[in-house]
Amino acid sequence: MCDEFTGQAEEANLARRGLSRREFAALGATIALVGCSRPANGEGGSQVRERMVSITMPGGVADAFFVHPAEGTHPGIVMWPDIAGLREAFKIMARTLAAEGYSVLVVNQYYRGGPAPLLESFSEWRTPEGQAKIAPLREQLTPEAITSDAAAFVAFLDSDDAVDKTRGVGSNGYCMGGPFTVRTAAAVPARVGAAASLHGGGLVTDEPDSPHRLLAKTQAAYFFAIARNDDARDPEVKVKLREAAQAAGRPAQVEVYPADHGWCVPDSPSWDPSQADEAWNSMLALFSKL
Repeated sequence: MCDEFTGQAEEANLARRGLSRREFAALGATIALVGCSRPANGEGGSQVRERMVSITMPGGVADAFFVHPAEGTHPGIVMWPDIAGLREAFKIMARTLAAEGYSVLVVNQYYRGGPAPLLESFSEWRTPEGQAKIAPLREQLTPEAITSDAAAFVAFLDSDDAVDKTRGVGSNGYCMGGPFTVRTAAAVPARVGAAASLHGGGLVTDEPDSPHRLLAKTQAAYFFAIARNDDARDPEVKVKLREAAQAAGRPAQVEVYPADHGWCVPDSPSWDPSQADEAWNSMLALFSKL
């Protein structure tokens, strides 16, 4: 999870790139724009269509970014952003995934506090003002709230003509969104067939409803990509995830990457394009089985 511990790694990664936090923040969306090495069109040159959507939820109305290939129907994906929420970096990532042949819904997990973007970049979250804005909204994201929201997001996908209902739904999540993918799979087990957690936090806890304890309630295959500094802090997480998946009879790839927390998100100080591509390809392999 993004905290002071991972913040130290961010400082080190920026130093290796010759940047201060202030300089990195000043680059803003420019980093995200160049961060995804894949084109906005897929390998076959397919165009994508996008729009902001409003989804009626049990707790209000959620906004989300929906992007999909211009033609045909495709498997739906629920994308959960990191702690800084839905912003341009995640729209770019969603467009790239859509170009691979998926109908991608990037959700605003903080919709109870207002429409996205609540923060323009990850760097903004590292400011006192950004953390003060996000803190009360994070408190509302209880397991019950996430499970309820996830079911509504999957229902939205199943109601749209761009989604192939004969194939399973996938979910991917980053940082705090990592465990939300497991809760998505548990919320609608008959529909969610794949879940990818990229440098996810809170996957293994002592709570009775810890995400790793929910695997047996799902029908999904999993990809857990763990950052090296997260693994260094708690090396038992990967072990417990593997044990839980085996006990539940769920296919799961659990891998520690030689990169730090946040390496998959282009506007993160710890973004590592080479290792991000490695994780991306593993995620695509998972989703190809939907």
